[in-house]
Amino acid sequence: MTMPPAIPLCVRGDRMMKRRELIMLLGGAAAAWPLAARAQRAFPTRTVHFILPFGAASATDITARLFAERLSARWGKPVVVENRPGGDGLVSLDAFVGAHDDHTMWFGPAGAFNVLPYQHDTLPFDPIRDLNPIASVSQVVLAISMPASMKVESIDALVAMARAQPGQLNAAASNGISDFLLFGFLKSMGLQTVKVPYRDIMQAPNDLAESRIQVLSTSLAVVQPLNRAGRIRVLAVTSRHRAPGAPNVPTAIEAGYPALTFESVGGVFGPREMPSTLRESIAADIRETANDPIIAQRLDDTGQIISVVGPAEFAAGVQEQRAKLAELARTLGMKAAQ
Repeated sequence: MTMPPAIPLCVRGDRMMKRRELIMLLGGAAAAWPLAARAQRAFPTRTVHFILPFGAASATDITARLFAERLSARWGKPVVVENRPGGDGLVSLDAFVGAHDDHTMWFGPAGAFNVLPYQHDTLPFDPIRDLNPIASVSQVVLAISMPASMKVESIDALVAMARAQPGQLNAAASNGISDFLLFGFLKSMGLQTVKVPYRDIMQAPNDLAESRIQVLSTSLAVVQPLNRAGRIRVLAVTSRHRAPGAPNVPTAIEAGYPALTFESVGGVFGPREMPSTLRESIAADIRETANDPIIAQRLDDTGQIISVVGPAEFAAGVQEQRAKLAELARTLGMKAAQ
């Protein structure tokens, strides 16, 4: 019986070494894969907080809770909605910026902080630097309303009444774009009204229905229940197109006042330290969540239009709004804080 030729020890050692290297390589790749998967799924590791500038039942609150419920199920961690109204949105923004936590996000309309430089001489934070756009969620339809009992049916009639009764009408607005638009418009028209501040704008619709205030500028969602009950009359919406939830209400353009046209874009913002990879990942989850048809239906019912885009496009929309505000401010003779 002929024995196979012996393999030199140096060759056998070389083959064994290569075999060990191959096993180590494959084993390392196998170990790296779950590590990479875990890295991609590392967020969230604990409770996530959405801080809002408005009270319960506002358009922002309704939207935030719809997404929070579904993201909580998707992430396997609680998503808590915190209502922090007051101070022109500064209460919520201070809480968010001061947290320095990638599990704490600010949920609201960009206008709430874009208008602050025109409302305050100094700010405790930088709106551009400290709010990192993650994903837009919806366009909030804004509305100009009056008590139904006053029988005012148009912006023309409102202007005529305010002109005939200088300083006699009480007016209020939710912080942000609504406030900027209404009182900027009244100023540009030379109309004098008494501004009534609200810590929580959700109290204003009932005051409007009872004629304790006579003019209100806020989201359509806030006034829609009393509008449908016939106690409030919505004179116009500020969007370019009529709201699906209030198809009989004209736009400001249709009413003859294009200066009142403004579309409010809102969504989720992270802290300035949040890396772009994490923002993209959260945005992808929000985009998937938005595919739920119930969300679109609820937003439609409250006078909102679903609009979900990622960080780059959302940031561009926020900047476009900032530029439009600057143009409007110049028209009104207003200057931003330095």
